[in-house]
Amino acid sequence: MKSLTLKHLRYFGALAAHRHFGRAAETCSISQPALSLQIKELEGIMGGPLVERAAREVRLTAMGEDLLARGSEILQQIDDLNGLVRQQAGPFSGRLRLGVIPTVAPYLLPGIIHALADRYPDLKLEPKETITQSLVHEILASRLDAAIVALPVTEPALQEFTLFEEEFLLVRPAHDAGLPVPTAAVLPTMELLLLEEGHCFRDQALSFCDASVRPRQIMEGSSLSTLVQMVSAGIGVTLIPEMARAYETRSADVAVSRFDASPPSRSIGMVWRKTNPLSQELMEMGAIIRKTAER
Repeated sequence: MKSLTLKHLRYFGALAAHRHFGRAAETCSISQPALSLQIKELEGIMGGPLVERAAREVRLTAMGEDLLARGSEILQQIDDLNGLVRQQAGPFSGRLRLGVIPTVAPYLLPGIIHALADRYPDLKLEPKETITQSLVHEILASRLDAAIVALPVTEPALQEFTLFEEEFLLVRPAHDAGLPVPTAAVLPTMELLLLEEGHCFRDQALSFCDASVRPRQIMEGSSLSTLVQMVSAGIGVTLIPEMARAYETRSADVAVSRFDASPPSRSIGMVWRKTNPLSQELMEMGAIIRKTAER
């Protein structure tokens, strides 16, 4: 009879986090049939079904919920032990799994990679880009060491370290450059382009709008690049974080403006598990990232 392994727990944890075999398999860097086989093998070891395989999502059985809770604790303890080993080996040697949200990754990640390579030559950085909710799940499941996200994340188990604050900018077609900058009350009456559901930047942009006015949204996009190019084509307006300005507007016929009073903004920071033995080193890394962002 086969025995339960850490690999089984990691695969099952990924499936529980994504509730979808395809996305979980992609996270684990294996094929979907291979993941399905591992879960069936785990169910055989446990002596019963762990998931309900519905058409569009996976649901955990009661046994699956119990295994997830115990398995997450085990994986976290193993990860913390590995952190202690790495700590003894010297400042940041070996792998570091760093998550980054999509509205930060293209603009900040290249500089981070170079800065950390200079400071920690023995560090092998493994970045991952996805939305905040997935990053938080993966940190709690010990599949990531830390992540760069918009704060706060309001997760008691995570330590937050503020990196910087930045304003949001208004992007309009170039021919609107001379028009007054809309207020929070006027903006939702315009043809507003937003990121799709799940992106925290979408929620932050909407929170700037007057809550009493229903936003006249005409399009959702999966990236800021798509939204800016649509504005360039004359379709509506959008908001972008300040760090994205140079990158996203270099090939777009758009006008970029600052808001006059009480501009919308966000706080960007790093998060990691409070139990992570590398907390002091991660704060040191955060200070390096903060300097990189200021350049």
